[in-house]
Amino acid sequence: MTSFSFSFPATVWALDGFGPWTATGLRGLLAGLLAAVCLYGARVPVPARQHWPGLLTVAAGCAIGFPLLSTLALQTSTTAHSAVVIGMLPLATAALSSALTGRRPSRTFWTAAGLGALTVGAFTLQQSHGLPTLADLYLFGALLACAAGYAQGGRLTTHLPGWQVIAWGVVAALPVSSLIAVLSLLAEPVQPTTEALVGMAYIGAVSQFGGFVLWYRGMAVIGVPKASQIQLAQPLLTLVWSVLLLGEQPSPLAPVAALLVLGCIAATQRARG
Repeated sequence: MTSFSFSFPATVWALDGFGPWTATGLRGLLAGLLAAVCLYGARVPVPARQHWPGLLTVAAGCAIGFPLLSTLALQTSTTAHSAVVIGMLPLATAALSSALTGRRPSRTFWTAAGLGALTVGAFTLQQSHGLPTLADLYLFGALLACAAGYAQGGRLTTHLPGWQVIAWGVVAALPVSSLIAVLSLLAEPVQPTTEALVGMAYIGAVSQFGGFVLWYRGMAVIGVPKASQIQLAQPLLTLVWSVLLLGEQPSPLAPVAALLVLGCIAATQRARG
């Protein structure tokens, strides 16, 4: 969770020298190559056929969809604003996980979920003067893509070690990541400043791979709902990093919205599932 909380500030740094498509392609390429080396070094066999639909969902959601959509959003949205919107990710993950497992959450769960969604919706509309912005649409798309990858990845950790789930996911995404990297390098200007290179290294090695190794391991040990509850602190940490590392001045309502969302999601985790 702490590793992921640096992802948005690191992405902003990467955008200082790389275009959004280039950043997405290169981070996926870096993560995929790193994962391939780890899989080869550990002599890990190719997963069984029945696991590949879930692994492809992890690839599409966590290795391509979320990185691309969130990077596009951060071109025009602050990290503070983005952190509040993505604060719905734990709830979305828990909801999709419940759908996959067939468990029916209680009425308390759905009441808290509705209040959380209402808080996020009200905040985004207030910030955009009544209408959602293109960045908000990117962020909500990123949220759904990542939640699907989290939920499927959490389910797969009952069959495969957690680190292998994300490793095979980013390796499966390598053809797409490589194509995006090559085409975007030809189309977008590149000015690799030190800050941009540090940001790129972080989102590729940690945000796209290393952080997921720990995250999926945690979900395997304590389950998806409890893991989601731990992630509730991520938006607040991202708000702190946006101020300390980027010098942003978030809206006074951003911390309030984040706390309300976290409270609502915490209630869903305490409710009977």
